[in-house]
Amino acid sequence: MNFFERSVRRARIAYFSMEIALRPEVHTYSGGLGVLAGDTARTAADLDLPMVFVTLLSKQGYVHQEISSDGAQANRPDPWSPADWAEPLPNMVAVRIAGRDVWIRPWLYRVECPLGHAIPVLLLDTDLQENEPADRRITDVLYGGDDAYRLKQEIVLGIGGQLILRALGFEIEKFHLNEGHAALLTLPLLREAALRDGDQSSSSLRYDTGAVRRRCVFTTHTPVDAGFDRFDYDLVRDTLGDYVELETLKALAGPARLNMTQLALNLSGYVNGVARRHAETARKMFPGYEISSITNGVHVHTWTHRAFADLHASRYPNWAHEPEMLAFADQMDDASVWTAHQSAKAELIAHIAAASGTHLRDDRPLIGYARRMTAYKRPELIFSDIERLITIAGEHPFQLVLAGLAHPDDKGGAEAIAAFHRHIRRLDGIIEMVFLPGYDMQLSAALVAGCDIWLNTPLPPLEASGTSGMKAALNGVLNLSVLDGWWLEGCVDGVTGWSIEGSPPGTGDGSALYAKLEDVVLPLYYRDRSRWVWMMKQAISKIAPLFNSHRMMSRYVTEAYAR
Repeated sequence: MNFFERSVRRARIAYFSMEIALRPEVHTYSGGLGVLAGDTARTAADLDLPMVFVTLLSKQGYVHQEISSDGAQANRPDPWSPADWAEPLPNMVAVRIAGRDVWIRPWLYRVECPLGHAIPVLLLDTDLQENEPADRRITDVLYGGDDAYRLKQEIVLGIGGQLILRALGFEIEKFHLNEGHAALLTLPLLREAALRDGDQSSSSLRYDTGAVRRRCVFTTHTPVDAGFDRFDYDLVRDTLGDYVELETLKALAGPARLNMTQLALNLSGYVNGVARRHAETARKMFPGYEISSITNGVHVHTWTHRAFADLHASRYPNWAHEPEMLAFADQMDDASVWTAHQSAKAELIAHIAAASGTHLRDDRPLIGYARRMTAYKRPELIFSDIERLITIAGEHPFQLVLAGLAHPDDKGGAEAIAAFHRHIRRLDGIIEMVFLPGYDMQLSAALVAGCDIWLNTPLPPLEASGTSGMKAALNGVLNLSVLDGWWLEGCVDGVTGWSIEGSPPGTGDGSALYAKLEDVVLPLYYRDRSRWVWMMKQAISKIAPLFNSHRMMSRYVTEAYAR
């Protein structure tokens, strides 16, 4: 029996996600949501969980970022070659979209772990000769196009993904919806529940919604109402037809527009946010729903720099499979920790020089800010008082590396990138700064390991989780962050990193950031290296054992999948 046959026989949990970060060369992700899905898949392989993952092929990728001389982001296609990394499966299914049969074929990607376990990822593709030219493009661009294009993608993911699993012989007991994009997978389950009752008259269907809820788990990541996918019912009718009658959809997904988050909430028996604060925010947004909390985690083997990995392996050979052993990382000797960090920093500095021609120094603190560029993350907070920033740099010189990608339709995010470049030009010769284009898994790994300080400045309570800070902590990089998302749980001020607290919260954070940099963080780096290294060890030993994806998946298995 080959790998795929074994996978079909044993998989009982299907994880649906619009995006997934499998490796840098496979451009099926845009940011944190996809990276989390990838870490979940890697952990499922580590723990040998009976899972299969379903996503879109996204052959043209998301966005290949190019930056012009004036700092404008140019958005180019970011194609990849599926044949180099995945295997096309012969099975095909058809879904009715906009009055036409759209054929879908899955590609198989195998996620392997060092222990020899592996789990399958199915990448759904409509670029088939059986389809009309427009339908062949449905799975081309991740988050591309207009509402009609997005709805077609979500039909392929949810309904098409369900059909693919059945055609391949999977017998799935639990479906995990990673965000609302996958909510349409509940509709085949609804129809199946109705047919089990023996009632096939479309005029008198009665759906067993309880049966659907018992099979579905929903993780919401979006604390911003505007971030939920919504579709006009005229568009839904034209695109989806009468797959499920309109009255039923309105009862489950909202009367005005089809709200994918509302649909998922109503048809999932277990719902969770991705940090304690985020779950509180979600409960306020959706009163009356039981929303639990499972804080995100990161895959330690993927995101720990090899210099630290070698240190851990010398003491705890099975550390990557048992990340709780990193609780003893505070016993590492200072010289070894500093040497490992400086090795990661040297690699990042070399990458920056090769990519930009900017030569940073290894004896000055390097502050990193890298994430999706959008307004609520307040990327320009550190530049809110340029004169004070110059004063601080005069007393305690520091360097700044920036990276991030704005969605093509996010004008605010694009403007933030342009503003970064204006600040870089203005502060030339005063503060050494660089913006690195092409933010992806590979660049992210270099940044979270090679910086000294990891900066995060979201507007509370809009940061759902913020896993980049967890990755930084794995490498002894100290977080300097607004108290939101996971950092509310991981921050012990002056021990694992530092908080940025304005008064009232979220309003005075610019002044609070400057005060922390000027009075605490930068003086400590220059004046008390032993205390700095002590904090690095505290960050690893207190954060890594808790904020890892093994702990996260253990909770999903026992609290969500076992219900």
